[in-house]
Amino acid sequence: MKRSKGHRAASAQIDRETLYSPAQAAKLAKETNVAKFDATVEVALRLGVDPRKADQMVRGTVNLPHGTGKTARVLVFATGDRAEEARAAGADIVGADELIDEVAKGRLDFDAVVATPDLMGKVGRLGRVLGPRGLMPNPKTGTVTPAVGKAVTDIKGGKIEFRVDRHANLHFIIGKVSFGDRQLIENYAAALDEVLRLKPSAAKGRYVKKVVFSTSMGPGIQVDPNQTRALTAELDA
Repeated sequence: MKRSKGHRAASAQIDRETLYSPAQAAKLAKETNVAKFDATVEVALRLGVDPRKADQMVRGTVNLPHGTGKTARVLVFATGDRAEEARAAGADIVGADELIDEVAKGRLDFDAVVATPDLMGKVGRLGRVLGPRGLMPNPKTGTVTPAVGKAVTDIKGGKIEFRVDRHANLHFIIGKVSFGDRQLIENYAAALDEVLRLKPSAAKGRYVKKVVFSTSMGPGIQVDPNQTRALTAELDA
């Protein structure tokens, strides 16, 4: 792949043989950002699991202490009082049968989906549309719930969802380039703690094999996967 001059210059600032500390990587990710907009800072993990086995699937949610830097557009499938609750909590799109038909036909102007349990029989047929985009509501992630107001508030407040893919990679965002180093590291620490907590008992050997920080259009920065505790200590020194 042919890279831009800016991307090549940014890559030159990164030592490919070095495993940076999370604090170093956050700083370097911001310095090597090549986008002209407030780019997202992303984290990619390679886990020592076999996602083909149900007992080694890693999936969860976490509330980032400093949010994501983006206000998510939330769609809620609900009726009656729960629909009103969702609207009061700030849901961007609320509906039932007609909305389900719109999504089935390709409407995708939202970032997260919440549904009440009574509508999941109908929402289930949207699996082919929502599933590949990671938007399908699921009780395990709190997006199938009668408490739609809380779900909307959590998502708007910086709740993210993550799921290991078939290659054992797991991705999540920790903020924006405009965030301070401490904000990025505290968000990373919160997400990493949850990933570690969800380690499957069936997984053997090293669990977190590789960690890479990057911005939306910037080069990857390898992070020491063994640094999982006291991540802000370097910032306090």
